[in-house]
Amino acid sequence: MAEEEKVQPQFAVQKIYLKDASMESPLAPDVFTKSWKPTLNVDLNTKSSKVEGEGDNYEVVLTVTVTAKQEEETAMLIEVHQAGIFMVKGLEGDQLRQALAIAGPNLLFPYVREAVDGLAIKGGFPPVNLQPVNFEMLYVQALQQAKAQAESSATASTEETH
Repeated sequence: MAEEEKVQPQFAVQKIYLKDASMESPLAPDVFTKSWKPTLNVDLNTKSSKVEGEGDNYEVVLTVTVTAKQEEETAMLIEVHQAGIFMVKGLEGDQLRQALAIAGPNLLFPYVREAVDGLAIKGGFPPVNLQPVNFEMLYVQALQQAKAQAESSATASTEETH
């Protein structure tokens, strides 16, 4: 009977939305009179949380920050928080965390990519074409990093007690 009650795993998009977006051009207008040879830095971050209320809904937020520097000064700063609400059933623990950390950001990435590009263009800068991201690899790396930190903390506390 327990087999019959088991829910089939489900992961479905309920809503995708832009939660926050900002674009700064601190060197304007001077930046537009010089040659554009910036150093670009792209930071990614994801977080997820259960949505209050009924249902098995989770919010996943993919944050991308693009910083363009001209001669060590920030010429352009774009930050986009692209979010989605996902209905997740039949997944718990590690499987749930994995779905929210990989499938959610994979679905949100095309939207955040377009938002970053659009903000750059509207700010008077050339397009910013974000390269594809392997969220599965990032998830595995984060797990390995957390495991290594936990092991080094355990080693450090064992050494302190001796």
